[in-house]
Amino acid sequence: MQKYTLLITEKPDAANRIAIALDAYGKPKKAFANGVPYYEAYRDGNIVVVPALGHLYTVTSKERTRDYPVFDYQWVPKYLAEKGASRIRTWLRAISDLAKGADAFVNGCDYDIEGSIIGYSILKYACGEKQNIAKRMKYSTLTEKELQEAYRHLMPKLDFEVVQAGLTRHEVDWLYGINLSRALTQAAKKFSGQYTTLSTGRVQGPTLRFLEEREKEIQAFVPTPYWTLTAKIAIGDFIVDVTFEKTFETLAEANKVKEACKTKKGKIEKIDQTDVLVNPPSPFDLGALQSEAYKLFHLTPLRTSQILQRLYVDALISYPRTSSQKLPPSIGYQDILKSLSRDPAYTKHTAELLAKANLKPNEGKKEDSAHPAIYPTGNLPQKPLDAQSKSVFDLVVKRFFAVFGDPAIRQNVTVTVNLNGYAFHFTASRTLLEGWFHLYRPYVQVKDDVLPQLYEGQAVDVKKVTLKQNFTQPPPRYNPRSLLLKMEKEEIGTKATRAAIIETLQERKYLMGTDKLSVSDLGFEVTEVLEKYCPTVVSPDMTRSLEEKMEAIQRGKETKYTVLADAMERLKVVTSELKSKEYAVGAQLTQAVQRSKSEHKGVGTCPNCKGQLVVITSKASGKRFVGCSNFAKAKCSVTYPLPQMGTIKPLSKSCASCGAPVVSIYVKGKKPWRICINPKCSSKGVAAKS
Repeated sequence: MQKYTLLITEKPDAANRIAIALDAYGKPKKAFANGVPYYEAYRDGNIVVVPALGHLYTVTSKERTRDYPVFDYQWVPKYLAEKGASRIRTWLRAISDLAKGADAFVNGCDYDIEGSIIGYSILKYACGEKQNIAKRMKYSTLTEKELQEAYRHLMPKLDFEVVQAGLTRHEVDWLYGINLSRALTQAAKKFSGQYTTLSTGRVQGPTLRFLEEREKEIQAFVPTPYWTLTAKIAIGDFIVDVTFEKTFETLAEANKVKEACKTKKGKIEKIDQTDVLVNPPSPFDLGALQSEAYKLFHLTPLRTSQILQRLYVDALISYPRTSSQKLPPSIGYQDILKSLSRDPAYTKHTAELLAKANLKPNEGKKEDSAHPAIYPTGNLPQKPLDAQSKSVFDLVVKRFFAVFGDPAIRQNVTVTVNLNGYAFHFTASRTLLEGWFHLYRPYVQVKDDVLPQLYEGQAVDVKKVTLKQNFTQPPPRYNPRSLLLKMEKEEIGTKATRAAIIETLQERKYLMGTDKLSVSDLGFEVTEVLEKYCPTVVSPDMTRSLEEKMEAIQRGKETKYTVLADAMERLKVVTSELKSKEYAVGAQLTQAVQRSKSEHKGVGTCPNCKGQLVVITSKASGKRFVGCSNFAKAKCSVTYPLPQMGTIKPLSKSCASCGAPVVSIYVKGKKPWRICINPKCSSKGVAAKS
């Protein structure tokens, strides 16, 4: 084969799609080098398209030691640093062999920080220092038209500022992760003599602290009673509940008003009516799409990211890891709508939008210099999508429709009802003009209330007056959606990494639950150790500052050297402090680890089937309870409720009153106590201190 251009892609699927798009006949030849697939194409010259497998190189220590601090590191092939990465050796050998026959090089990986690093590392190490002569391919979709255009207008050199920012981020994250995790792990090992991996990092620490602070607020919260007064009234045949204009702090005051309102008649005193213009939504950036998918489909942010990546690789949507809320005309609004009209489910909406004299999206404020907002490419699925992917794809399409829609108009009505001189209210809303709502259905969530004819002075019949005692509620626990929004607001992590950080905290058993996220005892102790001995590590300010510096590198306003030097200086102080307090740190962490392990043990024998009773945490609610280990195979439904605060420690003892297992509850800052897990036991109400 004559000399060729070697084009490196991020993954095999992308290589296949890019090769088909670039080949003049759309039929590239698939070949193999040592079992590694690559494609031979022709477009104004020979092209060899070879895929990576994501990152083929990683950061690791130069010395094989478990000690800390460690500041000497290097970039090496992944197979030298990670178990289970042996096939990367074959992959790199194949790329190196293909590079020998090339006279031009192109980084065709995704146009983002990770794609820039992946291509740069391969060009530098596997291809033999070709990074300085390589060109860069920039695209936002994997459609044939855009890929051909991107290859026709290659960037003359690599995006070195982005590469430097990415390398810095990886190296800083490695430095923080390896040093802090080793410090915690070594402290626990030296105290207990047992090895248990404990980890934290530059973004994990502040994220866990958000959750810990919220958990403390919940634990410290003291409910305050208050009373609400409602009345059921009839306006002709229309029955509605009305609420007194304020709540009561005392029962005496509430009863006084209740007695005064025990009348058979009332009247409508005032009707306030407001028409509100509701503008179309902004185009999706990644965070907004993850948030919407969680709200609508209960998909975790990480699962949504995985689905979006698959849709992107299949050329169904644009690049998903974007922070942009802009849709430039260059993407071809009309072409996309015409293409989507081929699906009967979208024909009506596309026809309506194509009939508009001017297609103008309702853009948001957020911008991304690399990519536009997420939008459908116009391509339709070539094979059936699974249920979740189908839902997310439809959501992206409907959002694209909605941003071009007209404003909707909603009418809000507040009715004041006079009951013996006391003001009660009820509200209602309805849609006067659908506007963009119908383009976004079923994902627009508005209710339309039906009201009878109302007028001021109209008589009403009082059916019932009800006084109810309520209690103030603690702040809600974070869920994956609200935590993602908190991370975004505090500017910690990146749009591409935030979802994975949440997942990592769950895998480390620092968090419990998948819906309502609560901090485990182990998570509490790790955070408190870091807060006590190195508070900057869990401060969002430090992480935010580093993020800003890495963005400055990308703009050419900061250098990799200065950012790394600053990170190392901070870490020297932190690791020195942890090392000097190693025994105290180890004692605190070891106790938490032991309690965490004990919670996963059985608490006793099932009285129904003689199976093992174990502590179970509901994936949906995050609440824990005791259930039988034979639930799945024997359908044993024996369960017992548990307190939701503190760590559960089985005591291998039975209740003297009913024979059910007894456990000990540990809540931080309080003395532990013992309880029988049977809620119907006669001993209930008597808690024994451990």
